[in-house]
Amino acid sequence: MTAVEDIRPQASAVTLPTVTEALAAFEAGTLSPVELTEQVLTRIDRIDPLLESYVDVFSDAARAKARIVEDAIRRGDCIGPLQGIPVALKDLYDVAGLPTLAGSPVVRAGHCAEADSAVVRKLRAAGAVLTGKTVTHEFAFGVVSAPTRNPWDRDTIPGGSSGGSAAAVSAQLCLAAMGSDTGGSIRIPAGLCGLVGLKPTYGRVSKRGVAELSWTLDHTGPLTRTVADAAVLLQAIAGYDPGDPSSVDEAVPDYLAGLHAGIEGLRVGVPSNFFFDQVDTEVGDAVHAALAVLVDAGATLVELAVPHVELTAEVVTTIVGVEAAAIHQEHMRTSPEAYSADTRRRLLAGELISGTTYVNAQRVRRLVAAGFRAALSDVDVLATPTLPVTAPAFGADTTPFGGAEVPVMPVLSRLTAPANAAGLPALALPCGFSGRGLPLSLQLIGRPFDEPTLLAAGQAYQRRTDWHTRQPPLG
Repeated sequence: MTAVEDIRPQASAVTLPTVTEALAAFEAGTLSPVELTEQVLTRIDRIDPLLESYVDVFSDAARAKARIVEDAIRRGDCIGPLQGIPVALKDLYDVAGLPTLAGSPVVRAGHCAEADSAVVRKLRAAGAVLTGKTVTHEFAFGVVSAPTRNPWDRDTIPGGSSGGSAAAVSAQLCLAAMGSDTGGSIRIPAGLCGLVGLKPTYGRVSKRGVAELSWTLDHTGPLTRTVADAAVLLQAIAGYDPGDPSSVDEAVPDYLAGLHAGIEGLRVGVPSNFFFDQVDTEVGDAVHAALAVLVDAGATLVELAVPHVELTAEVVTTIVGVEAAAIHQEHMRTSPEAYSADTRRRLLAGELISGTTYVNAQRVRRLVAAGFRAALSDVDVLATPTLPVTAPAFGADTTPFGGAEVPVMPVLSRLTAPANAAGLPALALPCGFSGRGLPLSLQLIGRPFDEPTLLAAGQAYQRRTDWHTRQPPLG
């Protein structure tokens, strides 16, 4: 008996549609945006007290937008590719006229956004119904996202820093949500909550109007229940933004065009170093079973090494520490007590890192990126576990790993941070459940701006599996 084949939650009818299902239902006239929005808001009222995934719910604004979209559909108009879709926002994204607390109500007291962030503007233009702001670990500087609980087991964490977004999507308190990812903060909660999490290529999606943690490592992207939904979201939010210095002027492809084309001949690199060195047995078994599914779909596995990837942890820790300390320097000097203890400790540690150490970390980062380029010159994507362990206990500072109790943050970011250092697109996919019923996750890493290949591979996998259809035990 294996965790992948036998010990798993049973599939059940989905309470709410996915993004693509809802769009099709709107077109067919079997569901309306107003009906769907009311269903979501009702679930938030009933279920979110158990999870605490939202910090603010935009009930009135959501209902008003749903009515506007519904009226447009009745007239035969199309507002946009996300018309009527309830989408939540990690509380790092500015929404005009509302506070962006970034998980720190004391530090950000009195803050009010003057304008929508670039992504929020695109979501509005696409017709999305914004349902509210979700919990983030303070300034996205952590992987716990308290007080939010994991819908699959409320005695465990949802991950972070986009934990509120992940819990909300997993519990169907929205159909999709926006997150951010500096060392894995989209993919970690996606992995722990049984979701699809997409970190696009660095510069693919604008960060303007999103509270910063690390200028050179931050990414923005969606969390969804399916790969197809992630493609729809990415289509709506991708594109060059001259107001974001890190944005890249690269043409945006049609992410849906090749989604169902299949992966015959796809070369999937399986790293022989680092990524599988220390993973729970159930994690390793699930990922290897997922690789077999990709082979059945027509892919070829290629074992290879990813040079220098083992240097990532120190590189990312140094860069994030220094850049976060610089961002928060003024407030830390005047009101350090306003920060939570763990954030203050990390910011103080960043202050102690020398300029020379920071520059050297950026130089070593180039080695890490070069190592990925070398590996991806021989294959189309890399396949790894997203996480080496399942969801840690809520309230615990450590988790079992490698035969010892170790701090939660470095364990959860161990296998996700390399894609941040290299700026590469990465996709987390549910690929099984542990014996305790906790989600397990596969990670696919691609070449710069080659999200279409990642999405096609993920879609091919989900067409042959049903992990993404399973629901947490919430009702």
